[in-house]
Amino acid sequence: MPHVSPYAKVRGGRKAAVGNVGRPPVGWALPGILFFAVFAIVPLAIAVCLSFCHWDGLNSPTPVGTDNWTRLFKDPEFRQAAWLSLLLTTVSWAFQTPVALLLGVWAAGRQRSRTFLSAVFFIPLLLSTTAIAMLFHALLDPNFGVIKQIGPWFGIDPNIMGSSTGALLTVAFVGGWQFMPFHTLIYQGGARQIPEVLYHAAAIDGAGMLRQFFHITLPQLRNTITTSSVLMIVGSLTYFDTVLIMTKGGPGTDTTILPYLMYRTGFQTYDLGYAAAIATALVVVATGLSLVLVRFSGFGSMRSTREGM
Repeated sequence: MPHVSPYAKVRGGRKAAVGNVGRPPVGWALPGILFFAVFAIVPLAIAVCLSFCHWDGLNSPTPVGTDNWTRLFKDPEFRQAAWLSLLLTTVSWAFQTPVALLLGVWAAGRQRSRTFLSAVFFIPLLLSTTAIAMLFHALLDPNFGVIKQIGPWFGIDPNIMGSSTGALLTVAFVGGWQFMPFHTLIYQGGARQIPEVLYHAAAIDGAGMLRQFFHITLPQLRNTITTSSVLMIVGSLTYFDTVLIMTKGGPGTDTTILPYLMYRTGFQTYDLGYAAAIATALVVVATGLSLVLVRFSGFGSMRSTREGM
């Protein structure tokens, strides 16, 4: 019988123990899974079922097959709302991402005024969306708002909310003003995880701040950018209260995005079956865009940026 060293068992057990470090049992995720199922999966399943019914919110739902979906794909108002939602999402992403990225990298530094300015900058994140929308609605009132006095100084039409382009850009700006601190916080956390030894080595090689930013900071924040972008896309596609309070889908239907169209269809015309179809389509669009972003960014197969350090 071959002799087996007692240290072999110790080494094997130690290796197994090390392999399980940081991996709690699946049961730890059970509360989160149950919460997600009750408040996300079940309501979504109900909405999908209602999308195949006619329901006015009072009487019992009546199955109508695929009538709501046939109407959806033929409805020019739905196509316009879908286009406006994608346009608003693109504008919001293009506006928020560069600013939040730069502010996050700056906030991760050791400047003397960093703590105070960061705290001030995060204040909009603490306010409700309704309060912020009402605030900007009052400020941008063409008759009594501040825009009437200071708008002409900068060549801005006081009735900026009266034009289709101005109203859409205003909605994107207000949403970005509130939620940009959240994405700044994400980039700040990501920037603080970058090993300082990389910057020291780059400085020794003669790389300036600009080259360090493009060759070290941006590559190290690739996965952080993907995470922030997914959250930003989903959030922009679900804008509702800002549009409801500031524009009510106007002027005309120029800011009638999918969430507002869903609200108007369900709670103003009481066609809740068709509204459920719009809601389901919105979920499909948001999920599809998120999956495409994750797939082509390589986020699904990401590895630690500190690996090998």
